[in-house]
Amino acid sequence: MTTTLYVPGDAAALALGADAVAAAIDREARRRGSEVRIVRNGSRGLFWLEPLVEVATSSGRIAYGPVAAEDVPALFAAGLIDGGDHRLRLGPIERLPYLARQRRIVTHRVGIVDPGSLGDYLAHGGGRGLEHARRLRPAEIVEAVTDSGLRGRGGAAFPAGIKWRTVLDAAATPKYVVCNADEGDSGTYSDRMLMEGDPFGLIEGMAIAGLAVGATRGYLYVRSEYPHAIARLEAAVAAAAPWLREQSVDFAIEVRKGAGSYVCGEETAMLESIEGRRGQVRAKPPLPAVAGLFGRPTVINNVITLASVPAILAEGAAGCRDHGVGRSRGTLPFQLAGNIRYGGLVEVPFGLSLRQLLDDFGGGSRSGRPLRAVQVGGPLGAYLPASQFDTALDYEAFAAIGATLGHGGIVAFDDSVDMARQARYAFAFCAAESCGKCTPCRIGSVRGVEVMDRLRAGDSSQIELLRSLCDTMRHGSLCAMGSMTPNPVLSALDHFPEDFA
Repeated sequence: MTTTLYVPGDAAALALGADAVAAAIDREARRRGSEVRIVRNGSRGLFWLEPLVEVATSSGRIAYGPVAAEDVPALFAAGLIDGGDHRLRLGPIERLPYLARQRRIVTHRVGIVDPGSLGDYLAHGGGRGLEHARRLRPAEIVEAVTDSGLRGRGGAAFPAGIKWRTVLDAAATPKYVVCNADEGDSGTYSDRMLMEGDPFGLIEGMAIAGLAVGATRGYLYVRSEYPHAIARLEAAVAAAAPWLREQSVDFAIEVRKGAGSYVCGEETAMLESIEGRRGQVRAKPPLPAVAGLFGRPTVINNVITLASVPAILAEGAAGCRDHGVGRSRGTLPFQLAGNIRYGGLVEVPFGLSLRQLLDDFGGGSRSGRPLRAVQVGGPLGAYLPASQFDTALDYEAFAAIGATLGHGGIVAFDDSVDMARQARYAFAFCAAESCGKCTPCRIGSVRGVEVMDRLRAGDSSQIELLRSLCDTMRHGSLCAMGSMTPNPVLSALDHFPEDFA
């Protein structure tokens, strides 16, 4: 009898030696004459346990980790293929507290299916959303997305249904669907994990968006630093094309490699890049929903947003709407990174507190020292002190304290961090990544580094100039690159003034 073993092919697991582990399992199985099938699944997001090996048994999938190549002979000797006892045995994977306490909806197939197999995707519930969407009128699909309360998961949190309705009602043709997979925020990796672990879910979401707005072509814009995701998506797009034709869905997807610029994560700069020009921000209006790619109406959503759509169509709008709080409906895959003991992916409904993520899932700091600050929402997000850790993970609750949830990236710092240095980094990052189109961002970021250097050298008179500069950037910049750079700077100054003395 053939035993199936799962060894992640996710980029994070590969960086930790997953290929060597898979090769060692294959060698040891051959040496022992054991019939095994190795599936390179996606990572489940428990990064401190990678490489995480799972074996399919009659009582479910049993996990072992973290496994090194040199551990493999002893694992086989202990009865790995039967789920035997070993010091690395973690037990049934779904019972691990880190996973059991989550509510995985958009990522529920990641780590479970073979991401290279369309058949496996369909066998695990894939395709039901598209099948239902095909029986609806475009306006009914849009209505379902609107009723679900789904908001863009890329940072702006704009209601997806309103954006789709605008494109549907636009008279110009052709129309396009663009997936923004230029995931460049610090501490974020949920897009990458989904693209590498469940690519067909994203493709299905894009196809449903095409049906909803009348688009027959889509573009998947993936950052160049994600070669494994790009390869996985290209293979999945090719495999899905005949399936879409069988479903009578006229929708073709092209994968585009990003231009290596952080600012191309801004939707209009991304459109410029897809059209073959330098990634620079466009002035708005017109909005991309009216005049976007090639000047035509365009739906632009990020990976998690589009991958959320199939479940909404398959299960009904209430499946999303019934989770969360206030206007923040559904779940969000949060990503724990930085100085954190248990870094990884945590998909939970909106409404939990930041402290619950940091303590109940993250286990506190990896160094063992007290957590002093947390940056939420990428390099342009505010720094939150411990006094704000009880804030609910909710778009409006974060906005009320001058912060943003962004893409759900959370980077933790212990009490050894120099917050003045972190503020300087925000300006330096903006200076390096600015597209250069507007003066407040292009020049203000450079001046900001200079002001910070004088301030850190002891010139406290620079604080007033620093605040004035941030005000100019916030209200004068063309896009979020410049207008949000003051967030980390001013939050560091306001909450940790002692570091600026």
